[in-house]
Amino acid sequence: MSKQPPNDPERPGITGEDETARAVLRSLRRIIQAVDLHGRRLKSRYGLTGPQIICLREIQRGESLNPGQLARSLGLKPPTVTGIVDRLEARGLVTRRRRNTDKRQVRVELTDAGAAVVDEAPAPLQEEFVGRFAALPADRREAIAAHLDEVVTLLEAEGIEAAPLLARGSANPAVNDLPVEPQPAEHRHDDRTA
Repeated sequence: MSKQPPNDPERPGITGEDETARAVLRSLRRIIQAVDLHGRRLKSRYGLTGPQIICLREIQRGESLNPGQLARSLGLKPPTVTGIVDRLEARGLVTRRRRNTDKRQVRVELTDAGAAVVDEAPAPLQEEFVGRFAALPADRREAIAAHLDEVVTLLEAEGIEAAPLLARGSANPAVNDLPVEPQPAEHRHDDRTA
């Protein structure tokens, strides 16, 4: 267990525990901001979300996948992948092709425009993270995973389903558009100060 910083004499009432909690909150905020900034850059430069680019990259790796295979390889639910593929198809980046031998089977394939986007776009944030994370010693990786699980529990977020990707909001845009329950005035804060 790490040693708690001593009380701050210049800020009466702020204990070492408070400062440690603030340091953890700042780290969480940095993570959230890094994901958000990466997503905004992708959206601004390519007009695509992180999950859409990840989907394109996975299709390129698999060359031709059916939507179920794509969902499994991405760790997403099939309806979410269907929505992503719909949007990519509308942009002319992928096509759905029925198999000649069995018309019930549909394959998702990149178009030339989709392949160009994949070749030009930067690696998704989680690919960079996974590469760096894999370079850490196993015991360090396990400790980080355990500590993050503790943070999830402290935030009472165990019941939130999450795909193994770093992207703004949900991979399912319908979830991002859900109304948020209004908070009483005493619980609201101005996000511009965060």
